Amino acid sequence: MNIGEAAEATGVTAKMIRHYEQIGLIPEAGRTGSGYRVYGPKDLATLSFIRRARDLGFSIAQIRDLLALWQDRARASADVKRIASEHIDEMRAKMRLLEDMVHTLEHLSAHCHGDDRPNCPILERLATGGTEACC
Repeated sequence: MNIGEAAEATGVTAKMIRHYEQIGLIPEAGRTGSGYRVYGPKDLATLSFIRRARDLGFSIAQIRDLLALWQDRARASADVKRIASEHIDEMRAKMRLLEDMVHTLEHLSAHCHGDDRPNCPILERLATGGTEACC
């Protein structure tokens, strides 16, 4: 398959495929005599793996580690679980941060009159700083 066909088959854009090659996440594709990239079943499986990992929010570094474990048949599943558990902890921390931000914005929005008056607690909070949760 050429890069466009590989992109369509895996859900990874051609631009991202090139990027993954450039950063060494995937090996450089084989080339035709005219220089076009060629992808085989193993390449497609790897790209699909990466897409699914990205869909779950894994970082490039984590995906690099997961790919190495996936390709290592002597791997310990504990290593895979450790990466997943660390990622879960990171996502939970982000969720707490998002919940704090929502709470802050809800409070500020509730105290904004939303009328023709110029004063607005939302703008005041942005101007004076602080994104930490309030109230």
